[in-house]
Order: sequence, then C-alpha cells, then structure tokens
Amino acid sequence: MNRLKEMYNKTIVSSLKEEFQYSNVMEVPKLDKIVINMGVGDAAGNSKMLEAAMADLELISGQKPVSTKAKKAIAGFKIREGQAIGCKVTLRGENMYNFLDKLISITIPRIRDFRGLSSKAFDGRGNYTLGLNEQLIFSEIEFDNVVKVRGMDIIFVTTAKTNEEALDLLKGFGMPFKK
Repeated sequence: MNRLKEMYNKTIVSSLKEEFQYSNVMEVPKLDKIVINMGVGDAAGNSKMLEAAMADLELISGQKPVSTKAKKAIAGFKIREGQAIGCKVTLRGENMYNFLDKLISITIPRIRDFRGLSSKAFDGRGNYTLGLNEQLIFSEIEFDNVVKVRGMDIIFVTTAKTNEEALDLLKGFGMPFKK
C-alpha cells in the first residue's frame, strides 16, 4: 500500500471528519483522480512535437497519454477541427498516489524560487489546478533529450464540496501551500 494512501486512511480521514463535523466516513472528501494536461500548439505545423510531448508525459506519469483534438477550427493559429493539439493522462488509484508522492517529495522542491503553491487556484467545487512552466523539474526527464521546454497543467479532482474542504485535504497530503 502506498505511503500517502495509508496516511489518508489513518490520519487525514479522522482529522477532516473532526474538523468538518461529518457523521459518516463516506462524507469525508477524497482524491478522485489527477489529470496531467499538456498543450502542444506547435503540433499544428509539426507532428513530431506532439510525439515528443507524449513521450515526456509518459515518462512523467508512467502511463500512456492520449492525444487531445481541437474542438473547432481557428484560422489565426492554423488549426483545423479534429487536429491533434495536445495530450493528457488521467491517473487513478495506485498510480495517482505514486505520482502525488513523487510530486510532493521530489518535484515541487526542485522548482526555482519556490515560495509555496497558491491557494487561489480552486474552482469552487473542490478541484485544484497547478500550472507548471517546464517539464524539466521532473527527475525522469533528461535535459539532453528535451525537444522543447513546455509547461503543463496538473488538475487534482476531489470529491470535496467546497474549496476549504479540498484545501484541507491537499494540505493533509503535504502540499506546500503559501501561508
């Protein structure tokens, strides 16, 4: 069993149940999934860029990514409807907890000039989005093999009803939010 999943079951559930006065253990919010999304606008002109981004995402997540397609045509960006312009990975279960553990303990401390994560990036329904500027902060990525430095979004989807519940849940896992 993963370290974070064990910590959730033993300590986080009881502290959240106490703090928010839940009568049932099933009311306690939990981490549902983590979605890692990488937009590759250059893929419109060069399909090799998308392949490189998908390879990077596969190294980072340990899971095969799916390509995302444009919903509508945008002439100014030379994008046609249905054209592959990004990739994403949805992590659940054991893979999700392994990625979260790696993100909190190894990756986030490698961010330059890091002063804590913003607690304002919640969507009002208990989901948190973390934007990263470069994929080089992940230890699996080798600098020499990077085709282009690009950012990504990491979305933490929880079963929490409010932002406060989700914030306390993620703090319980050890996410370094600003004070």
